[in-house]
Amino acid sequence: MIKKHLSKIKLPKGFNNYYLLVITVIVLTILIQSIIQYSLSRQRQDSLRINEAGRQRMLSQAIMKHVYECKYGTCDYGKLRLAMNKLSNANIALQKGNEATGIPVLDNEEIQENFNKMQPHLEYMLATLDDFNNIGSVDMEKLSAETDKFLVLMDTIVGQFQKASEEDIKTLMIIELELAVFSLLILIFEIFYFINPSIKKMAIQNQKLKEINWHQTHAFQSHMKNIKNYNHVLKIEKNTAHKEELISFLMEELTDLEGVSDNMVKSLEKQA
Repeated sequence: MIKKHLSKIKLPKGFNNYYLLVITVIVLTILIQSIIQYSLSRQRQDSLRINEAGRQRMLSQAIMKHVYECKYGTCDYGKLRLAMNKLSNANIALQKGNEATGIPVLDNEEIQENFNKMQPHLEYMLATLDDFNNIGSVDMEKLSAETDKFLVLMDTIVGQFQKASEEDIKTLMIIELELAVFSLLILIFEIFYFINPSIKKMAIQNQKLKEINWHQTHAFQSHMKNIKNYNHVLKIEKNTAHKEELISFLMEELTDLEGVSDNMVKSLEKQA
């Protein structure tokens, strides 16, 4: 049934089935490479996001360290301000995305909910430390409690990012496997329904050429040789009766030669 329908498919004149196979291989290679490149790009984005989320925990702890130093020892306000800015900017980038660093926009509602829960604790930290002149009066117990809550939620978010990344990788692996199987099936299909018939056709054509070659090298040349010999004898023969006999032989050779020619034509016209 399938072969019957496929036989009705008419390819452009001069289009070889091997071209179809080559084009299919090229298309499938491009498709597989595109999936692989997309997979690598997603993994890179996930790695950047997880790394940035992990740095948030480090920055929050660094801020507390600087606050303790400012309150009870020597203070480096520059480092404290830098850590606060990095914490704020990274928090925005993890949610809104950042083209410069390659972090995509967050599209996970569950993770976004935890960011929303974490936002009040972050805002308290940044608002409390915004004015360095009031660092001496900061409630360290309250600030430490807010920082701890921030850390707990950020740990949860990092875990969610990691889980989402692993799920993406599994999904892409399944897609790549399905695409590989699909590609293999297409290649087998083409080989069975297109390439194999072409090979059979070539074998038949080769057999035709062998038959034609046999007629050419044996029968055809043999008759031509006989015709030349009779023709030569006719030129030198004086006896009229003998000439008529030679002419009859020559006509027989011509008739046989015509039969050889017909056989050569029939060989070419054989159906594949």
